[in-house]
Amino acid sequence: MSGIAVGCWVFVLLMGLLVLRVPIGIAMFTMGAAGYVYLTGGNTGPLLSMLKNMAYARLSNYDLVVIPLFLLMGQFATHGGLSAALFRCVSAFMGHWKGGVAMAAVGACAGFGAICGSSLATAATMGQVALPELKRFGYAGSLSTGALAAGGTLGIMIPPSVPLVIYAILTQESIGKLFMAAVLPGIIAMLGYMLVIKIMVAVKPEIGPAGPVVPWAGRLKALWQVLPVLGVFAVVIVGIYGGWSNPTEAAAIGAAACGILAITTGGMRLKGVLASALGTAQATAMIFLVLVGADMLNSTLALSQMPVELATWVQASHMSPMLVMLVILLIYVLLGCVMDSLAMILLTIPIFYPVVMGLDFYGMSATDKSIWFGILALMVVEIGLVHPPVGMNVYIINRLAKDVPLKETFKGVMPFLASDFIRIAVLLAFPSIALVLVRTFGG
Repeated sequence: MSGIAVGCWVFVLLMGLLVLRVPIGIAMFTMGAAGYVYLTGGNTGPLLSMLKNMAYARLSNYDLVVIPLFLLMGQFATHGGLSAALFRCVSAFMGHWKGGVAMAAVGACAGFGAICGSSLATAATMGQVALPELKRFGYAGSLSTGALAAGGTLGIMIPPSVPLVIYAILTQESIGKLFMAAVLPGIIAMLGYMLVIKIMVAVKPEIGPAGPVVPWAGRLKALWQVLPVLGVFAVVIVGIYGGWSNPTEAAAIGAAACGILAITTGGMRLKGVLASALGTAQATAMIFLVLVGADMLNSTLALSQMPVELATWVQASHMSPMLVMLVILLIYVLLGCVMDSLAMILLTIPIFYPVVMGLDFYGMSATDKSIWFGILALMVVEIGLVHPPVGMNVYIINRLAKDVPLKETFKGVMPFLASDFIRIAVLLAFPSIALVLVRTFGG
């Protein structure tokens, strides 16, 4: 069989394992190993020889240290009550508008994403904080849960972002430049969600009534309480952008600062510290298992020459580069029906990246094209977190809002999905949105 045929069979069988609910890391490792044995003529010797060094070569990568550090930073923020302070601050400034409390929830999700890096953690944490307040002010269940499920995706859109770190490692791209490129699209995503809420309450005012007006003294007090959190974000992100520290050093500083803040201002005690350490260890183990599984699968794909054959075929077909990109993005949307964001990045980037890099988009350089595609992929992967039938963020929020039917939650996220698709179309047409900060400050 040709390399493309072998690759297709591996993917078909992999999807079968996922339907049978085999964990994604194990499924990728199993199919990768089976494909490797097939391609080496049924001989297990080459596979065993490759496995001797594969896990060590991957997990000894210094850049991977940034993942548990960013996860630990988010755990400290969760257990130290920093999420509640963020929500109170944004709500103090916006809560008196119609739909303002829901907008505050979205803004708080963006703020929490700036110190977390995980979408699921952002959705779960902010859901616990904001849902009771939204219910208290009489917000419709569909608007409350839809806004929080969509807002949770900002956890991976606003840097630092774990999927962007994985993308950078897979493509040998600069983590700092990718973080910088994600800033404007992340801000646009937040503003887009707020605009959606504004339109929804303009059409149906009863679904998002205005909250009480908070006096300026209360607003300034709420702002003062989140200044340390903003300081952590500034130290981490500006440190990376300014070249004062590499991403791993910045993540270590951020984790330590968040831990100190959680203990001194958030009231976190030994129980919270242990819970943060355990949560970080569990999430890191899951991510690293998926990484090893993806490496096994990618080794098989490299041996089959599928990515090279596919890139050559696309170039020979003379299809429009933009049409190719649209097909790739559509595949991401479809994969979002059955996979989580991390698995999609690990599974598809080794295949799609060579294809994209072999095409010409607006005359961009290889670096600009790599960064632009990384942000586009992240945005489409983010959609998979809220669209049916998987929509992990939707299930997390719906589990917290026990009085809201799942149907209502999915109905509530649809307007936010429309905002996502518009944002992707704008970034496709204007790549400079993602590249302007990189070109200005990235050196």
